[in-house]
Amino acid sequence: MTPSIAYLLSDSARLLRRAFDARMRTLGVTGPQARLLLVLGLHEGQNQGFYAEQLEVEAITLCRMLDRMEEAALIERRRDPADRRAWRVHLTQAGQALLPQLREGVAPMVEAMLGGLNPAERDHLGHLLEQVRSNLTRELTPEVATNG
Repeated sequence: MTPSIAYLLSDSARLLRRAFDARMRTLGVTGPQARLLLVLGLHEGQNQGFYAEQLEVEAITLCRMLDRMEEAALIERRRDPADRRAWRVHLTQAGQALLPQLREGVAPMVEAMLGGLNPAERDHLGHLLEQVRSNLTRELTPEVATNG
């Protein structure tokens, strides 16, 4: 009996996350911290709620992670000028310096994951996964599908 595509995608994502977490630990950060740093590298200066949503974690979980990362001098929080209750998150110099190492740490993992696939197959897989992601996005946001 062949496993379902949903199971294969889910299990592959689980294994990918474990491999990512293990590689990031060798660089001195946890997998979730590395994901946050990489998101910050793309979208720096957003409020904490934005990052909680991006990482799909509860606000209190993110707050604790930010506390540890601030103690490690990887990030800093700055008051939001438009809302004194809110904080914006920024990379420090140390956090900025870690980004290339994190990105370089991912490359061999991706190469190992795609081992045995030629460039055309890799490209085709990318297109197929984009379609799957698009379909799931529509499934999770039905108001966009019905109103758009």
